[in-house]
Amino acid sequence: MALVVQKFGGTSVADPAKIMAAAKKAVARHQAGDQVVMVVSAMGKQTDALVELARGITSSPSAREMDMLLSTGEQVTVALMAMAAHALGVEAVSLAGAQIGIRTDSSHTRARIRSISTETIRGHLDRGAIVVAAGFQGIDQNGNITTLGRGGSDTTAVALAAVLDADLCEIYTDVDGIYTTDPRILPAACRLPSIAYDEMLELASLGAGVMHARSIEFAKKFGVKVLVRSSFQDGPGTLIAPDRLAAHRVVSGVALAKDESRLTIAGVPDEPGSSQAVISALTSAGITVDMIVQNVAQEGRADISCTVSTSDLPQALDVARRVAGEIGAAEISSQEGLAKVSAVGIGMASQQGVAGAMFAALAAEKINVHMITTSEIKISVLVHRDDAQRAVRAVHQAFVLEEAASVAGPAIDAAVIEDATVSPLEVVQRLEGMEDLAIEDCHLDETQALVTFIDLPDTPGVAAEVFGELGRAGLVVDMIVQSEPRDGKAELSFTVASEDRDLAATTARSIAESRGARVADMPHVAKLSITGVGIRSHSAIADRLFRPLAEAGINIDLVSTSEVRVNVVVAATEGERALAILRQAAGL
Repeated sequence: MALVVQKFGGTSVADPAKIMAAAKKAVARHQAGDQVVMVVSAMGKQTDALVELARGITSSPSAREMDMLLSTGEQVTVALMAMAAHALGVEAVSLAGAQIGIRTDSSHTRARIRSISTETIRGHLDRGAIVVAAGFQGIDQNGNITTLGRGGSDTTAVALAAVLDADLCEIYTDVDGIYTTDPRILPAACRLPSIAYDEMLELASLGAGVMHARSIEFAKKFGVKVLVRSSFQDGPGTLIAPDRLAAHRVVSGVALAKDESRLTIAGVPDEPGSSQAVISALTSAGITVDMIVQNVAQEGRADISCTVSTSDLPQALDVARRVAGEIGAAEISSQEGLAKVSAVGIGMASQQGVAGAMFAALAAEKINVHMITTSEIKISVLVHRDDAQRAVRAVHQAFVLEEAASVAGPAIDAAVIEDATVSPLEVVQRLEGMEDLAIEDCHLDETQALVTFIDLPDTPGVAAEVFGELGRAGLVVDMIVQSEPRDGKAELSFTVASEDRDLAATTARSIAESRGARVADMPHVAKLSITGVGIRSHSAIADRLFRPLAEAGINIDLVSTSEVRVNVVVAATEGERALAILRQAAGL
Protein backbone atom coordinates (compact mmCIF):
# COMPACT_ATOMS: atom_id res chain seq x y z
CA MET A 1 0.00 0.00 0.00
CA ALA A 2 1.36 3.38 -1.04
CA LEU A 3 0.56 6.83 0.30
CA VAL A 4 -0.08 9.25 -2.57
CA VAL A 5 -0.69 12.99 -2.52
CA GLN A 6 -2.64 14.26 -5.53
CA LYS A 7 -2.86 17.97 -6.28
CA PHE A 8 -5.48 19.44 -8.64
CA GLY A 9 -5.09 23.03 -9.81
CA GLY A 10 -7.79 25.55 -10.61
CA THR A 11 -8.28 24.50 -14.24
CA SER A 12 -8.63 20.87 -13.11
CA VAL A 13 -11.53 21.70 -10.75
CA ALA A 14 -13.13 24.55 -12.70
CA ASP A 15 -16.67 23.12 -12.76
CA PRO A 16 -18.69 20.21 -11.29
CA ALA A 17 -17.83 17.87 -14.18
CA LYS A 18 -14.10 18.44 -13.69
CA ILE A 19 -14.42 18.02 -9.94
CA MET A 20 -16.10 14.65 -10.53
CA ALA A 21 -13.33 13.65 -12.96
CA ALA A 22 -10.68 14.53 -10.37
CA ALA A 23 -12.56 12.64 -7.67
CA LYS A 24 -12.63 9.54 -9.91
CA LYS A 25 -8.83 9.60 -10.17
CA ALA A 26 -8.50 9.71 -6.37
CA VAL A 27 -11.15 7.01 -5.88
CA ALA A 28 -9.38 4.75 -8.40
CA ARG A 29 -6.15 5.08 -6.39
CA HIS A 30 -8.04 4.44 -3.17
CA GLN A 31 -9.78 1.35 -4.53
CA ALA A 32 -6.40 0.02 -5.70
CA GLY A 33 -5.39 -0.05 -2.03
CA ASP A 34 -3.51 3.23 -1.68
CA GLN A 35 -4.00 5.92 0.93
CA VAL A 36 -4.87 9.18 -0.81
CA VAL A 37 -4.57 12.83 0.16
CA MET A 38 -6.01 15.31 -2.33
CA VAL A 39 -4.88 18.94 -2.34
CA VAL A 40 -7.11 21.28 -4.34
CA SER A 41 -7.05 24.88 -5.50
CA ALA A 42 -9.94 27.30 -5.87
CA MET A 43 -12.18 26.62 -8.85
CA GLY A 44 -11.03 28.16 -12.11
CA LYS A 45 -10.99 31.96 -11.90
CA GLN A 46 -12.58 32.08 -8.44
CA THR A 47 -9.54 33.66 -6.79
CA ASP A 48 -9.56 36.41 -9.41
CA ALA A 49 -13.27 36.95 -8.77
CA LEU A 50 -12.64 37.30 -5.03
CA VAL A 51 -9.90 39.85 -5.68
CA GLU A 52 -12.31 41.85 -7.83
CA LEU A 53 -14.90 41.75 -5.06
CA ALA A 54 -12.35 43.23 -2.67
CA ARG A 55 -11.47 45.96 -5.16
CA GLY A 56 -15.15 46.81 -5.38
CA ILE A 57 -15.00 47.69 -1.70
CA THR A 58 -11.60 49.32 -1.39
CA SER A 59 -8.46 49.89 -3.43
CA SER A 60 -6.25 49.00 -0.47
CA PRO A 61 -7.69 46.10 1.54
CA SER A 62 -5.69 44.89 4.52
CA ALA A 63 -3.52 41.85 3.90
CA ARG A 64 -5.13 40.00 6.82
CA GLU A 65 -8.64 40.44 5.42
CA MET A 66 -7.49 39.46 1.93
CA ASP A 67 -6.24 36.17 3.38
CA MET A 68 -9.57 35.64 5.10
CA LEU A 69 -11.35 36.28 1.80
CA LEU A 70 -9.09 34.33 -0.55
CA SER A 71 -8.99 31.25 1.68
CA THR A 72 -12.71 30.72 1.01
CA GLY A 73 -11.98 29.72 -2.59
CA GLU A 74 -10.23 26.51 -1.61
CA GLN A 75 -12.78 25.78 1.10
CA VAL A 76 -15.53 25.71 -1.52
CA THR A 77 -13.54 23.24 -3.60
CA VAL A 78 -12.64 20.85 -0.77
CA ALA A 79 -16.28 20.55 0.29
CA LEU A 80 -17.44 19.85 -3.28
CA MET A 81 -14.61 17.36 -3.82
CA ALA A 82 -15.51 15.44 -0.65
CA MET A 83 -19.14 15.36 -1.82
CA ALA A 84 -17.98 13.98 -5.18
CA ALA A 85 -16.05 11.18 -3.46
CA HIS A 86 -19.11 10.37 -1.32
CA ALA A 87 -21.21 10.20 -4.50
CA LEU A 88 -18.73 7.66 -5.86
CA GLY A 89 -19.15 5.51 -2.77
CA VAL A 90 -15.94 6.34 -0.88
CA GLU A 91 -15.63 8.07 2.46
CA ALA A 92 -13.84 11.41 2.28
CA VAL A 93 -13.29 14.32 4.63
CA SER A 94 -12.53 17.94 3.72
CA LEU A 95 -10.05 19.93 5.81
CA ALA A 96 -9.04 23.59 5.74
CA GLY A 97 -5.42 24.49 6.39
CA ALA A 98 -6.09 25.33 10.04
CA GLN A 99 -7.88 22.00 10.59
CA ILE A 100 -4.90 20.13 9.16
CA GLY A 101 -2.46 22.03 11.35
CA ILE A 102 -0.46 23.92 8.72
CA ARG A 103 1.40 26.52 10.79
CA THR A 104 2.90 29.52 9.01
CA ASP A 105 4.56 32.80 9.83
CA SER A 106 2.43 35.94 9.88
CA SER A 107 3.39 37.32 6.46
CA HIS A 108 -0.14 37.70 5.12
CA THR A 109 -0.67 36.94 1.39
CA ARG A 110 2.86 35.43 1.18
CA ALA A 111 3.25 33.32 4.30
CA ARG A 112 5.89 30.62 4.68
CA ILE A 113 5.16 27.26 6.25
CA ARG A 114 6.79 26.73 9.64
CA SER A 115 5.44 23.27 10.49
CA ILE A 116 2.66 20.80 9.68
CA SER A 117 0.91 18.45 12.08
CA THR A 118 0.26 14.99 10.66
CA GLU A 119 -1.95 13.59 13.43
CA THR A 120 -5.33 14.63 12.01
CA ILE A 121 -4.58 13.52 8.45
CA ARG A 122 -3.14 10.17 9.55
CA GLY A 123 -6.17 9.52 11.71
CA HIS A 124 -8.51 9.93 8.75
CA LEU A 125 -6.27 7.90 6.44
CA ASP A 126 -5.98 5.05 8.93
CA ARG A 127 -9.75 4.69 9.09
CA GLY A 128 -9.89 4.43 5.29
CA ALA A 129 -10.98 7.90 4.23
CA ILE A 130 -9.68 10.06 1.40
CA VAL A 131 -8.46 13.36 2.84
CA VAL A 132 -9.28 16.44 0.78
CA ALA A 133 -7.00 19.28 1.89
CA ALA A 134 -7.31 22.95 1.05
CA GLY A 135 -4.21 24.20 -0.70
CA PHE A 136 -2.71 27.66 -0.47
CA GLN A 137 -3.56 28.32 3.20
CA GLY A 138 -2.52 27.88 6.80
CA ILE A 139 -2.77 29.53 10.20
CA ASP A 140 -0.27 31.63 12.15
CA GLN A 141 0.64 31.49 15.82
CA ASN A 142 -2.19 33.91 16.66
CA GLY A 143 -4.87 31.87 14.94
CA ASN A 144 -5.09 34.13 11.87
CA ILE A 145 -5.73 32.54 8.49
CA THR A 146 -2.81 33.05 6.12
CA THR A 147 -2.24 32.31 2.45
CA LEU A 148 0.97 31.14 0.86
CA GLY A 149 1.08 33.36 -2.21
CA ARG A 150 1.74 32.36 -5.80
CA GLY A 151 2.05 28.60 -6.30
CA GLY A 152 0.67 28.02 -2.81
CA SER A 153 -1.31 24.87 -3.63
CA ASP A 154 1.75 23.23 -5.22
CA THR A 155 3.68 24.13 -2.09
CA THR A 156 0.96 22.68 0.16
CA ALA A 157 0.89 19.43 -1.79
CA VAL A 158 4.65 18.83 -1.76
CA ALA A 159 4.91 19.91 1.88
CA LEU A 160 2.22 17.43 2.90
CA ALA A 161 3.97 14.72 0.89
CA ALA A 162 7.17 15.56 2.75
CA VAL A 163 5.82 15.37 6.28
CA LEU A 164 3.64 12.33 5.52
CA ASP A 165 6.60 10.56 3.86
CA ALA A 166 4.39 9.95 0.83
CA ASP A 167 5.57 7.58 -1.86
CA LEU A 168 4.59 10.01 -4.61
CA CYS A 169 3.16 13.49 -5.12
CA GLU A 170 1.10 13.72 -8.31
CA ILE A 171 0.54 17.22 -9.69
CA TYR A 172 -2.47 17.21 -12.02
CA THR A 173 -2.60 20.21 -14.30
CA ASP A 174 -3.73 21.30 -17.77
CA VAL A 175 -0.50 20.09 -19.43
CA ASP A 176 0.84 16.56 -19.63
CA GLY A 177 4.27 17.17 -18.16
CA ILE A 178 7.35 19.38 -18.22
CA TYR A 179 8.44 20.47 -21.70
CA THR A 180 11.83 21.45 -23.09
CA THR A 181 10.38 24.95 -23.50
CA ASP A 182 6.94 26.51 -23.63
CA PRO A 183 5.13 24.77 -26.52
CA ARG A 184 3.09 27.95 -27.05
CA ILE A 185 6.35 29.65 -28.02
CA LEU A 186 7.87 26.71 -29.86
CA PRO A 187 5.57 23.91 -31.06
CA ALA A 188 8.63 21.67 -31.54
CA ALA A 189 9.09 21.49 -27.76
CA CYS A 190 8.72 17.99 -26.36
CA ARG A 191 7.75 16.48 -23.03
CA LEU A 192 10.58 15.29 -20.81
CA PRO A 193 10.14 11.85 -19.23
CA SER A 194 12.13 12.99 -16.17
CA ILE A 195 14.00 15.97 -14.85
CA ALA A 196 16.31 16.53 -11.87
CA TYR A 197 15.36 18.75 -8.93
CA ASP A 198 18.06 21.32 -9.66
CA GLU A 199 17.06 21.54 -13.32
CA MET A 200 13.43 22.04 -12.39
CA LEU A 201 14.35 24.62 -9.76
CA GLU A 202 16.22 26.64 -12.34
CA LEU A 203 13.47 26.32 -14.96
CA ALA A 204 10.72 27.16 -12.46
CA SER A 205 12.52 30.28 -11.25
CA LEU A 206 13.43 31.35 -14.78
CA GLY A 207 9.92 31.42 -16.20
CA ALA A 208 8.70 27.83 -16.69
CA GLY A 209 5.23 28.18 -15.18
CA VAL A 210 4.11 24.56 -14.67
CA MET A 211 5.57 24.28 -11.16
CA HIS A 212 6.39 26.97 -8.65
CA ALA A 213 9.97 27.13 -7.36
CA ARG A 214 8.94 26.96 -3.69
CA SER A 215 7.31 23.58 -4.20
CA ILE A 216 10.42 22.22 -5.90
CA GLU A 217 12.50 23.54 -2.99
CA PHE A 218 10.40 21.35 -0.70
CA ALA A 219 10.72 18.37 -3.02
CA LYS A 220 14.50 18.61 -3.12
CA LYS A 221 14.90 19.37 0.58
CA PHE A 222 12.83 16.37 1.66
CA GLY A 223 13.34 13.96 -1.25
CA VAL A 224 9.72 14.03 -2.48
CA LYS A 225 9.20 12.42 -5.88
CA VAL A 226 6.86 14.60 -7.93
CA LEU A 227 5.00 13.43 -11.02
CA VAL A 228 3.47 16.13 -13.23
CA ARG A 229 0.66 14.83 -15.41
CA SER A 230 -2.50 15.91 -17.21
CA SER A 231 -5.89 16.07 -15.53
CA PHE A 232 -7.64 15.56 -18.84
CA GLN A 233 -5.82 12.71 -20.56
CA ASP A 234 -3.93 9.62 -19.47
CA GLY A 235 -0.18 9.67 -19.92
CA PRO A 236 3.14 9.02 -18.20
CA GLY A 237 3.82 12.65 -17.27
CA THR A 238 7.22 13.92 -16.11
CA LEU A 239 8.98 12.69 -12.99
CA ILE A 240 10.84 15.35 -10.95
CA ALA A 241 13.31 13.48 -8.81
CA PRO A 242 16.89 13.29 -7.49
CA ASP A 243 19.67 13.36 -10.06
CA ARG A 244 20.15 9.59 -9.92
CA LEU A 245 16.53 9.04 -11.00
CA ALA A 246 16.51 11.59 -13.83
CA ALA A 247 17.75 11.16 -17.37
CA HIS A 248 21.01 12.99 -17.98
CA ARG A 249 21.12 15.39 -20.91
CA VAL A 250 23.58 18.18 -21.57
CA VAL A 251 20.66 20.62 -21.74
CA SER A 252 17.16 19.70 -20.58
CA GLY A 253 15.26 22.89 -21.22
CA VAL A 254 15.19 26.50 -22.32
CA ALA A 255 13.33 28.98 -20.12
CA LEU A 256 12.08 32.42 -21.07
CA ALA A 257 11.27 35.24 -18.65
CA LYS A 258 9.72 37.88 -20.91
CA ASP A 259 9.18 40.81 -18.55
CA GLU A 260 12.65 41.66 -17.28
CA SER A 261 14.32 44.96 -16.51
CA ARG A 262 17.98 45.63 -15.83
CA LEU A 263 19.15 47.75 -12.91
CA THR A 264 22.77 48.88 -12.65
CA ILE A 265 24.54 50.73 -9.86
CA ALA A 266 27.73 52.01 -11.47
CA GLY A 267 30.89 53.25 -9.83
CA VAL A 268 30.41 51.31 -6.60
CA PRO A 269 33.46 51.65 -4.32
CA ASP A 270 35.50 48.45 -4.55
CA GLU A 271 35.56 47.72 -0.85
CA PRO A 272 34.13 45.10 1.52
CA GLY A 273 30.39 45.41 2.08
CA SER A 274 29.39 47.21 -1.12
CA SER A 275 27.82 44.17 -2.78
CA GLN A 276 26.06 43.15 0.41
CA ALA A 277 24.63 46.65 0.93
CA VAL A 278 23.12 46.75 -2.56
CA ILE A 279 21.62 43.26 -2.66
CA SER A 280 20.46 43.32 0.95
CA ALA A 281 18.61 46.61 0.47
CA LEU A 282 16.77 45.30 -2.59
CA THR A 283 15.79 41.95 -1.13
CA SER A 284 14.81 43.47 2.21
CA ALA A 285 12.34 45.62 0.29
CA GLY A 286 10.69 42.42 -0.97
CA ILE A 287 12.15 42.72 -4.48
CA THR A 288 13.11 39.42 -6.10
CA VAL A 289 16.55 39.93 -7.58
CA ASP A 290 17.96 37.65 -10.24
CA MET A 291 20.94 37.47 -12.57
CA ILE A 292 23.20 39.36 -10.15
CA VAL A 293 26.43 40.40 -11.84
CA GLN A 294 29.35 42.27 -10.34
CA ASN A 295 32.18 43.01 -12.71
CA VAL A 296 35.88 43.25 -11.90
CA ALA A 297 36.72 46.65 -10.43
CA GLN A 298 38.64 49.21 -12.49
CA GLU A 299 40.37 52.13 -10.75
CA GLY A 300 38.75 51.23 -7.43
CA ARG A 301 35.18 51.17 -8.77
CA ALA A 302 32.90 48.33 -9.88
CA ASP A 303 29.44 48.04 -11.43
CA ILE A 304 26.73 45.86 -9.90
CA SER A 305 23.86 44.85 -12.17
CA CYS A 306 20.83 42.67 -11.61
CA THR A 307 17.52 41.87 -13.22
CA VAL A 308 14.15 42.49 -11.62
CA SER A 309 10.62 42.12 -12.92
CA THR A 310 9.46 45.25 -14.71
CA SER A 311 6.67 45.70 -12.19
CA ASP A 312 9.29 45.96 -9.41
CA LEU A 313 11.56 48.38 -11.28
CA PRO A 314 10.16 51.69 -9.88
CA GLN A 315 10.59 50.47 -6.30
CA ALA A 316 13.99 48.99 -7.12
CA LEU A 317 15.16 52.33 -8.51
CA ASP A 318 14.05 54.12 -5.34
CA VAL A 319 15.98 51.64 -3.20
CA ALA A 320 19.03 51.78 -5.47
CA ARG A 321 19.17 55.59 -5.34
CA ARG A 322 19.11 55.51 -1.56
CA VAL A 323 21.83 52.87 -1.32
CA ALA A 324 23.96 54.59 -3.96
CA GLY A 325 23.98 57.73 -1.84
CA GLU A 326 24.90 55.78 1.27
CA ILE A 327 27.87 53.94 -0.27
CA GLY A 328 29.05 56.69 -2.61
CA ALA A 329 28.21 55.05 -5.94
CA ALA A 330 28.47 57.20 -9.04
CA GLU A 331 25.42 56.46 -11.16
CA ILE A 332 22.11 54.56 -11.40
CA SER A 333 20.75 53.31 -14.72
CA SER A 334 18.04 50.94 -15.86
CA GLN A 335 16.59 49.43 -19.01
CA GLU A 336 13.17 47.95 -19.67
CA GLY A 337 11.94 45.82 -22.57
CA LEU A 338 14.32 42.95 -21.92
CA ALA A 339 13.95 39.18 -21.65
CA LYS A 340 16.04 36.49 -20.02
CA VAL A 341 16.74 33.29 -21.96
CA SER A 342 18.32 30.42 -20.05
CA ALA A 343 19.61 26.99 -21.01
CA VAL A 344 19.50 24.51 -18.13
CA GLY A 345 20.93 21.01 -17.78
CA ILE A 346 22.83 18.99 -15.22
CA GLY A 347 24.98 17.59 -18.04
CA MET A 348 26.63 21.00 -18.50
CA ALA A 349 28.88 20.36 -15.52
CA SER A 350 30.76 17.64 -17.43
CA GLN A 351 30.43 18.87 -21.02
CA GLN A 352 32.78 21.34 -22.68
CA GLY A 353 31.70 23.98 -25.17
CA VAL A 354 28.09 24.42 -24.04
CA ALA A 355 28.35 28.19 -23.58
CA GLY A 356 30.10 28.59 -26.91
CA ALA A 357 27.39 26.60 -28.67
CA MET A 358 24.67 28.75 -27.13
CA PHE A 359 26.41 32.04 -27.98
CA ALA A 360 27.05 30.83 -31.54
CA ALA A 361 23.37 30.00 -31.98
CA LEU A 362 22.40 33.49 -30.86
CA ALA A 363 25.06 35.10 -33.04
CA ALA A 364 23.76 33.24 -36.10
CA GLU A 365 20.42 34.98 -35.49
CA LYS A 366 22.21 38.35 -35.00
CA ILE A 367 20.82 38.59 -31.45
CA ASN A 368 22.77 40.91 -29.19
CA VAL A 369 23.50 39.73 -25.65
CA HIS A 370 23.27 42.43 -22.96
CA MET A 371 24.34 40.38 -19.91
CA ILE A 372 25.62 36.87 -19.24
CA THR A 373 25.75 34.84 -16.04
CA THR A 374 26.47 31.15 -15.64
CA SER A 375 26.42 28.41 -13.05
CA GLU A 376 27.39 24.76 -13.29
CA ILE A 377 23.98 23.84 -14.77
CA LYS A 378 22.69 27.10 -16.24
CA ILE A 379 23.61 29.77 -18.76
CA SER A 380 21.44 32.89 -18.75
CA VAL A 381 21.57 35.75 -21.24
CA LEU A 382 19.69 39.03 -21.27
CA VAL A 383 18.38 40.02 -24.70
CA HIS A 384 15.93 42.54 -26.10
CA ARG A 385 12.34 41.37 -25.66
CA ASP A 386 11.73 41.58 -29.42
CA ASP A 387 14.47 38.97 -29.91
CA ALA A 388 13.27 36.62 -27.17
CA GLN A 389 11.29 34.07 -29.16
CA ARG A 390 13.97 33.83 -31.85
CA ALA A 391 16.54 33.33 -29.10
CA VAL A 392 14.54 30.49 -27.52
CA ARG A 393 14.14 28.81 -30.92
CA ALA A 394 17.85 29.17 -31.71
CA VAL A 395 19.02 27.71 -28.40
CA HIS A 396 16.42 24.91 -28.50
CA GLN A 397 17.60 23.90 -31.97
CA ALA A 398 21.29 24.21 -31.06
CA PHE A 399 20.92 21.50 -28.41
CA VAL A 400 18.52 19.36 -30.48
CA LEU A 401 15.92 19.48 -27.71
CA GLU A 402 13.14 18.41 -30.04
CA GLU A 403 14.65 14.93 -29.57
CA ALA A 404 14.99 15.16 -25.77
CA ALA A 405 12.14 12.72 -25.14
CA SER A 406 14.27 9.96 -26.66
CA VAL A 407 16.59 10.18 -23.64
CA ALA A 408 14.56 8.00 -21.31
CA GLY A 409 14.52 8.28 -17.57
CA PRO A 410 13.77 5.48 -15.10
CA ALA A 411 10.53 3.55 -15.01
CA ILE A 412 8.09 5.54 -12.88
CA ASP A 413 7.04 2.53 -10.79
CA ALA A 414 10.63 1.72 -9.89
CA ALA A 415 11.35 5.33 -9.00
CA VAL A 416 8.30 5.53 -6.75
CA ILE A 417 9.23 2.61 -4.53
CA GLU A 418 12.94 3.41 -4.24
CA ASP A 419 14.05 4.87 -0.91
CA ALA A 420 10.46 4.88 0.35
CA THR A 421 11.34 4.72 4.05
CA VAL A 422 13.00 7.23 6.34
CA SER A 423 13.75 7.15 10.03
CA PRO A 424 11.21 8.53 12.53
CA LEU A 425 13.79 11.15 13.57
CA GLU A 426 13.99 12.47 10.00
CA VAL A 427 10.21 12.77 9.85
CA VAL A 428 10.13 14.77 13.09
CA GLN A 429 12.91 17.04 11.86
CA ARG A 430 10.88 17.81 8.75
CA LEU A 431 8.19 19.47 10.85
CA GLU A 432 10.30 22.39 12.02
CA GLY A 433 11.36 25.33 9.88
CA MET A 434 10.12 23.67 6.70
CA GLU A 435 10.82 26.66 4.49
CA ASP A 436 14.01 27.82 6.15
CA LEU A 437 16.97 28.49 3.90
CA ALA A 438 18.95 25.25 3.66
CA ILE A 439 22.64 25.65 2.77
CA GLU A 440 23.98 22.27 1.68
CA ASP A 441 27.63 22.99 1.07
CA CYS A 442 30.26 25.64 0.58
CA HIS A 443 33.12 24.68 -1.70
CA LEU A 444 36.44 26.42 -2.27
CA ASP A 445 38.25 26.17 -5.61
CA GLU A 446 41.77 27.65 -5.51
CA THR A 447 42.78 26.28 -8.89
CA GLN A 448 41.36 29.06 -11.07
CA ALA A 449 42.60 32.21 -12.76
CA LEU A 450 40.44 35.18 -13.76
CA VAL A 451 40.65 36.89 -17.16
CA THR A 452 38.68 40.03 -18.01
CA PHE A 453 38.02 41.79 -21.32
CA ILE A 454 37.67 45.55 -20.80
CA ASP A 455 35.93 47.83 -23.32
CA LEU A 456 34.86 44.93 -25.50
CA PRO A 457 32.59 46.25 -28.31
CA ASP A 458 28.95 45.49 -27.60
CA THR A 459 28.04 43.93 -30.94
CA PRO A 460 25.91 40.88 -31.83
CA GLY A 461 28.03 37.75 -31.84
CA VAL A 462 30.97 39.07 -29.86
CA ALA A 463 30.51 36.46 -27.09
CA ALA A 464 30.34 33.68 -29.68
CA GLU A 465 33.53 34.95 -31.33
CA VAL A 466 35.38 35.21 -28.01
CA PHE A 467 34.44 31.80 -26.69
CA GLY A 468 34.81 30.21 -30.10
CA GLU A 469 38.44 31.35 -30.23
CA LEU A 470 39.04 30.32 -26.63
CA GLY A 471 37.61 26.90 -27.41
CA ARG A 472 39.77 26.50 -30.49
CA ALA A 473 42.76 27.27 -28.28
CA GLY A 474 41.79 24.25 -26.16
CA LEU A 475 40.70 26.26 -23.13
CA VAL A 476 37.96 25.04 -20.81
CA VAL A 477 36.06 27.99 -19.34
CA ASP A 478 34.23 27.78 -16.02
CA MET A 479 32.50 30.91 -14.64
CA ILE A 480 31.34 33.52 -17.20
CA VAL A 481 30.07 37.00 -16.32
CA GLN A 482 29.26 39.78 -18.79
CA SER A 483 28.19 43.07 -17.26
CA GLU A 484 25.71 45.51 -18.75
CA PRO A 485 27.40 47.45 -21.59
CA ARG A 486 28.07 51.16 -21.10
CA ASP A 487 28.73 53.54 -24.00
CA GLY A 488 28.76 50.61 -26.40
CA LYS A 489 31.47 48.77 -24.46
CA ALA A 490 31.13 45.69 -22.22
CA GLU A 491 33.22 43.95 -19.62
CA LEU A 492 33.41 40.17 -20.00
CA SER A 493 35.11 37.98 -17.38
CA PHE A 494 35.74 34.27 -17.22
CA THR A 495 37.69 31.83 -15.08
CA VAL A 496 39.96 29.03 -16.27
CA ALA A 497 42.27 26.58 -14.57
CA SER A 498 45.32 28.36 -13.15
CA GLU A 499 47.61 26.09 -15.16
CA ASP A 500 45.96 27.49 -18.33
CA ARG A 501 46.31 31.12 -17.27
CA ASP A 502 49.21 31.98 -19.62
CA LEU A 503 47.48 30.48 -22.64
CA ALA A 504 44.17 32.11 -21.68
CA ALA A 505 45.76 35.54 -21.20
CA THR A 506 47.72 35.33 -24.46
CA THR A 507 44.67 34.19 -26.41
CA ALA A 508 42.50 36.85 -24.79
CA ARG A 509 44.97 39.62 -25.65
CA SER A 510 45.02 38.48 -29.25
CA ILE A 511 41.21 38.59 -29.33
CA ALA A 512 41.16 41.98 -27.60
CA GLU A 513 43.72 43.62 -29.92
CA SER A 514 41.64 42.85 -32.98
CA ARG A 515 38.59 44.47 -31.36
CA GLY A 516 40.12 47.50 -29.69
CA ALA A 517 39.68 46.07 -26.19
CA ARG A 518 42.04 45.50 -23.25
CA VAL A 519 42.68 42.48 -21.03
CA ALA A 520 43.35 42.21 -17.31
CA ASP A 521 44.08 38.95 -15.58
CA MET A 522 44.63 37.55 -12.09
CA PRO A 523 46.76 34.39 -12.13
CA HIS A 524 45.21 33.00 -8.96
CA VAL A 525 41.79 33.63 -7.43
CA ALA A 526 39.61 31.85 -4.92
CA LYS A 527 36.15 30.85 -6.13
CA LEU A 528 33.59 30.01 -3.44
CA SER A 529 30.43 28.17 -4.43
CA ILE A 530 27.52 28.10 -2.00
CA THR A 531 24.81 25.56 -2.84
CA GLY A 532 21.47 25.00 -1.19
CA VAL A 533 17.70 25.20 -1.31
CA GLY A 534 15.95 28.57 -1.23
CA ILE A 535 18.95 30.66 -2.21
CA ARG A 536 16.98 32.88 -4.59
CA SER A 537 13.68 32.99 -2.70
CA HIS A 538 15.10 34.01 0.70
CA SER A 539 15.74 37.69 1.13
CA ALA A 540 18.21 37.03 3.96
CA ILE A 541 20.77 35.37 1.70
CA ALA A 542 22.82 38.54 1.15
CA ASP A 543 22.99 39.33 4.84
CA ARG A 544 23.68 35.75 5.83
CA LEU A 545 26.50 35.12 3.38
CA PHE A 546 27.85 38.47 2.17
CA ARG A 547 27.71 40.43 5.43
CA PRO A 548 30.14 38.13 7.33
CA LEU A 549 32.69 38.52 4.54
CA ALA A 550 32.32 42.31 4.64
CA GLU A 551 32.68 42.37 8.41
CA ALA A 552 35.88 40.35 8.07
CA GLY A 553 37.23 42.85 5.54
CA ILE A 554 37.11 40.41 2.62
CA ASN A 555 36.22 42.05 -0.69
CA ILE A 556 34.17 40.26 -3.36
CA ASP A 557 35.69 40.69 -6.82
CA LEU A 558 33.05 38.90 -8.91
CA VAL A 559 29.55 37.50 -8.34
CA SER A 560 27.19 35.26 -10.29
CA THR A 561 24.01 33.60 -9.07
CA SER A 562 21.51 30.88 -9.86
CA GLU A 563 18.54 29.29 -8.12
CA VAL A 564 20.68 26.72 -6.30
CA ARG A 565 24.12 28.31 -6.22
CA VAL A 566 25.95 31.56 -5.53
CA ASN A 567 29.49 31.87 -6.88
CA VAL A 568 31.81 34.57 -5.55
CA VAL A 569 35.42 35.27 -6.43
CA VAL A 570 37.76 36.72 -3.81
CA ALA A 571 41.50 37.24 -3.63
CA ALA A 572 43.47 33.99 -3.58
CA THR A 573 45.04 34.91 -0.25
CA GLU A 574 41.57 35.16 1.34
CA GLY A 575 40.20 31.84 0.11
CA GLU A 576 40.64 29.68 3.20
CA ARG A 577 39.52 32.43 5.56
CA ALA A 578 36.45 33.20 3.42
CA LEU A 579 35.55 29.49 3.33
CA ALA A 580 35.71 29.21 7.12
CA ILE A 581 33.57 32.34 7.54
CA LEU A 582 30.92 31.19 5.07
CA ARG A 583 30.74 27.68 6.49
CA GLN A 584 30.25 29.08 9.98
CA ALA A 585 27.61 31.54 8.72
CA ALA A 586 25.78 28.71 6.95
CA GLY A 587 25.92 26.43 9.99
CA LEU A 588 27.97 23.77 8.20
